[in-house]
Amino acid sequence: MPSKNAQSRVADSVIAQLEQKILSGELVNGEPLPAERDLMESFGASRTVIREAILALSNRGLIESKPRYRPIVRKPNYETILNATGQIVQNLLTETGDVKNLYDSRVFIERGLVREAAVAATKDCIADLKAALAANKAAISDSAAFYETDVAFHGVLYRVCNNPIFPAIHMGYTAWLAPHWDKMLRSPERNELNFHAHQAILAAIMERDPDAAEDALKSHLDAAWEHVRTTFTQ
Repeated sequence: MPSKNAQSRVADSVIAQLEQKILSGELVNGEPLPAERDLMESFGASRTVIREAILALSNRGLIESKPRYRPIVRKPNYETILNATGQIVQNLLTETGDVKNLYDSRVFIERGLVREAAVAATKDCIADLKAALAANKAAISDSAAFYETDVAFHGVLYRVCNNPIFPAIHMGYTAWLAPHWDKMLRSPERNELNFHAHQAILAAIMERDPDAAEDALKSHLDAAWEHVRTTFTQ
């Protein structure tokens, strides 16, 4: 029987080769990984080594594993990176100050995004913001639906620059802050205030006034923080 060190070296080799096949596209993104037995034959490795390699690649976000299904190849992108680090980030958010630091970074980014939107938003982007705002208004009486439309409205801002990094960051903020936002008390009255804040942001963007857009955005997010910050100590 091979020693543990020998098995570890074989596993490292299998991991490196599979990773290269994923990155090169030889193993197609979204397609199932070859069957376990086929991988054993292809690499001349034991079932234990193959399973160790699959687990390692899954931890890196290169493979999506589900019980009773063959693992799915996931070629890395910005979302992959954020998903892979998501649990680590959430584990860091143990104190109110930690959450506030993350929230402040969100405010910083969105202030820049609304300024860019006021200067350079296309007709399609404006149309997307109007549609998101309309959905936001329609959901005022339903707090769960309102939260989803709130996230969607801000999500449009992250797409303004046509830079794939920003939408991935938005997904990260949404996932990382969600456990804390779930503690927030919601009501139709509060939803309506948030809707009007979104309305002011869009109005400033449509007027092509970056200063007003930034002021409206910062006022909105500052008020949101004051509304929820006390929940993080509970």
